[in-house]
Amino acid sequence: MLTRRSMMLASIAAGVMMQDRTAAAKAAQPATPVNFDVPAGACDCHTHIHPDPAKFPFFAGRVYTPELASPEEMTALHKALKMERVVIVTPSIYGTDNSATLFGMAARGPTARGVAVIDDKTSESDLDMMGKAGIRGVRLNLATGGVNDPNVARSRFTNAVERMKARGWHVQIYTNTPMITAVKDLIMASPVPVVFDHFGGAQAALGVEQPGFSDLVDLVKAGKAYVKISGAYRASKNGPDYADCIPFAKALISANSDRIVWGTDWPHPDSVTPAGKQISDVTPLLQIDDGRLLNQLPVWAPDAAIRKKILVDNPAQLYGF
Repeated sequence: MLTRRSMMLASIAAGVMMQDRTAAAKAAQPATPVNFDVPAGACDCHTHIHPDPAKFPFFAGRVYTPELASPEEMTALHKALKMERVVIVTPSIYGTDNSATLFGMAARGPTARGVAVIDDKTSESDLDMMGKAGIRGVRLNLATGGVNDPNVARSRFTNAVERMKARGWHVQIYTNTPMITAVKDLIMASPVPVVFDHFGGAQAALGVEQPGFSDLVDLVKAGKAYVKISGAYRASKNGPDYADCIPFAKALISANSDRIVWGTDWPHPDSVTPAGKQISDVTPLLQIDDGRLLNQLPVWAPDAAIRKKILVDNPAQLYGF
């Protein structure tokens, strides 16, 4: 029989447990089982690793500070999702220090590839070393840094292409759809593959007629750009299934299924520091159900052969698995 004292003690205990849970928050793990046959060799093409900052310090110029996310947690994620391969991308929180990404790749072994962030100070010997470790491209993060000047974007893209063309690496871009229009001509002429993150930055609420999305489709159709149909929650607020992303995914896949790859965007960092908080304050990771997210792929691509391209064949070609 519950007494007033026992109820009070239970309430205190629950409060302590909740505080502990908050203090020891973990990166999201799938809550929903995968409901289709994931082909052998499937690849999650967009993830990040946030190890111990005492060993892997954050970039002083970052715009947010995430919770940690370890290689072991990523392994558990991919076991649940039946993903054999992974691409780890250096997030903006590390600037041009790719150590955390290389650490995550080494922990995963030969089934991992990476995408680095570089600048003019990154030497050719640095690139040689990263290439041997499995880096296969460089990322221009124009979105998190708030770069909306087409001239800046064009200059950064041109410089990246110049350095990548001798290596056969790709250039990955995180931006918005109007910026795609501003660099479309450069991408059409690019001697290296170009990859756009997260539906090219399209916003589902604006519809497929939004400025720039047709240019993205044109680039995909021409075989000049890959698109990651990843991070649907960044394009849509209509979770957990993000049904308003369906027209975007279908438009891109139908344009050229040989240029589409899939990714989780795990561990789902929230890249906006809340009002009233300092950039050094930890912003919780978003709790996204990646199992449910992966189960949208058969909705976007009902044909199993097309899904195999997206999950296996296209990543193998792009990242050299």
